[in-house]
Parts: sequence; C-alpha cells; structure tokens
Amino acid sequence: MKGVVHSTGEALAALLDDVESDRVERKRSFRNDKDAARQAVCAFANDLPNHDLPGFLFIGAEDDGEPSHLPITDELLRQLSDMKTDGNILPLPVFTVEKHVLKGGEMAVVTIMPSDMPPVRFKGQIWIRSGPRRAVANAQEERILTERRRHKDLPFDIYPVSRAKLDDLSRIFFENEYLPAVFSRDVLEANNRSYKERLASCRMIVLPEDATPTILGILALGKNPQDYIPGAYIQFLRIDGTELSDPVIDEEEIKGSLLDSIRRTEEKLKAHNHTAVDMSRGPQIATMDYPHAAFQQILYNAVMHRSYEGTNAPVRVYWFNDRVEVNSPGGPFGNVTGENFGRPGITDYRNPNVADMFKTFGFVQKYGVGIQIAREAMERNGNPPPEFETGQSIVLCTLRARV
Repeated sequence: MKGVVHSTGEALAALLDDVESDRVERKRSFRNDKDAARQAVCAFANDLPNHDLPGFLFIGAEDDGEPSHLPITDELLRQLSDMKTDGNILPLPVFTVEKHVLKGGEMAVVTIMPSDMPPVRFKGQIWIRSGPRRAVANAQEERILTERRRHKDLPFDIYPVSRAKLDDLSRIFFENEYLPAVFSRDVLEANNRSYKERLASCRMIVLPEDATPTILGILALGKNPQDYIPGAYIQFLRIDGTELSDPVIDEEEIKGSLLDSIRRTEEKLKAHNHTAVDMSRGPQIATMDYPHAAFQQILYNAVMHRSYEGTNAPVRVYWFNDRVEVNSPGGPFGNVTGENFGRPGITDYRNPNVADMFKTFGFVQKYGVGIQIAREAMERNGNPPPEFETGQSIVLCTLRARV
C-alpha cells in the first residue's frame, strides 16, 4: 500500500482553486455536513477515475475555495480523525488530518488515499466521484471497482481458496442474513446484480474466471469452513480446578462459520457464568462471576485478530475455577506491539475484511476500544483487570474471577 502523500501549501492552494477537480471537495463546516464528509471520504477511497492519487477534503472552505473562517480546533481535528474508526466507512480508509493556513485562513485538510480493497461503503452505499459529481455507484461502476481489486496487494483474508467451489458457500445465509446487513435497503431493492456479482462485491469470491471463494467467503459463508481452514474453530474447556491436569466437566470444539461459532461460544459462556444475588442490603443486587461484556470483547478480538495463515491452532477458551483464559493464535500485528498492546485507539488489522464483517453484524461498535470496554466492565463487576501476555505467535488474555 502506498504511503500517504503530504502536499505542500502551494499544491493544496492550487487544488483548492480547481473547482472542476474530481480530487477535491470543499465544506464550509463539519458539524452540519458530517454524512456528506464521510461520503466524500468513501468516494475518494474508491477512486473510480483511477487517478491512483489522493483526494482532498477541505473543511473551512467555501465552494469557490475561499476560507469560510471556521475555527480549526483540536476537537474538530479529532472528530475528523474519528471518521476512520467509527465503523461507518468499510473497509477502513487510509487518510490523514492536518491543519493548514491557505489563502489567509485556517482549514482542516483530510488527505484520502485510494483503497486497495474497493468498493468502499458508507452505511452500506458505495459512493464515487467523477468530476464535480458525488453519487451512489450504479451496477456498472460497482463492477469496475470490484474488478479493480484483483490488481491490488490483497490482505490474506481475501486470498482465493483454490480448492473451494461456489457450492461450498451457503447461499441461504448470504441472501437472507448477510446481504441485508451489508447493503442499504434501496440498493437491494434495485436488484440488478447477479448472485456472483453480489458475492464478489462483498469479497466472498474472486471474479471473473471461476468464482473462487476467498478466505473471507469460507469463514463467513462456508458450510464446512474447517475443510479448508482447519484451525478456524473455537475450543472450549470448563475445568474443575486451576490446572490443565484437573478434571474437565465440559468441552466442545465449536465449529461452523465465524458468526455461528461466536454465537454458540457466547451461549456456552453464559451457561457457565454463575449469578449471585445479594438480598442483605435493600433492593436485590445481582452480580456474575464475570461480566458478559468482557467475555464478548475478548472473544471478538481473539477471533477477529487471530492468524488464519500458517497455523491449524484454534482459538482456545479455557475456563478454570479462578480464571478464564482466551488464547488467540498469532501475535500483535502491524502498528500493535507488545509494548502498546491494549492502549485505546492503538489498532491494526491482520484480517481487515473479517473486521468489516464483525462491524457489519454489530460485534464491533467502534474500532480500537474493545479492550477498554472489557476493562471497564471488569472493574464495574468487581473483577481484577484483564491481563495480557503477547508473543510472536500468541495473544493470551486472562480474566480473573471476582474475589
């Protein structure tokens, strides 16, 4: 992926004055144009004209390029930066936010790089820009973007699975549950895309040659994902003791699609989580051994960020009498290191398309805050904070029971 291009003041001023450019959008303010700004980010990331150059969103500029004299505060810059991780634009765009003085006035400049994984969507719609026009992509424009993705440097989770066939994917689940979650209603009502085209648009298959399922397609829609990715399951153990050698009172290899295996694992965790009711001090107060919100966030992170490449190891959830251990194959990735692991806002994605799917189905509300949510839930419930151990090939989270 290319690095972000930082333009000089002179180059930015020239772009600001070019009212016909399809690489520039101007907004007087952000507060009243938040959705339009996100649509612009989505359109520039899709780069339908195929400039292979960044697009620029100027906040604090009139339509003619003159300053609107909007105060460019740190809070405004933070809000603009949050467009990247609030989960409304998928897959995650690459952009920077900077303050500049242009034509005698302050402006916030958002520099958006073309995506390696088009089409990019904002709230389920694919926005594109051609000349001064910003609009929702039609079927042909969507096909162009989908085909273009084949020529990019792809992440592992959308590599084709050479042995897999279209029949290995569940069409019923895709059409009845997945599509309504991904696309807005008006896009689905247009109904002018074939089954294969919709699969390709969602990165489930590779077109046009042979409609080969991708890793994402097998994980999300596969009838038997473990036939192709043997480690893509969750191993659950309930151990009556504090050591692995103690008796096992419940065990299951939870297999199936990612969404199904996560839901079944959550039910397993709920079944073993004891609730205590304190009636000694007025109104009944119910507490659990562990807050379910902490289970959710740690489990989602373990499945979403694990390595599916070069390992047959599952995600392991081992419940002891005094703790629950969640072991995820694959160490920290990209910008995340052992030193900064777990800090709010520090995140990177080994499996960015799996992460998009998790956001689509509501497992993730906002990127980069899951561990913080788990910490806060543990504190409210009276548990010690989560403990993390990271290595080259594992991330181990330990949740300790309430004392």
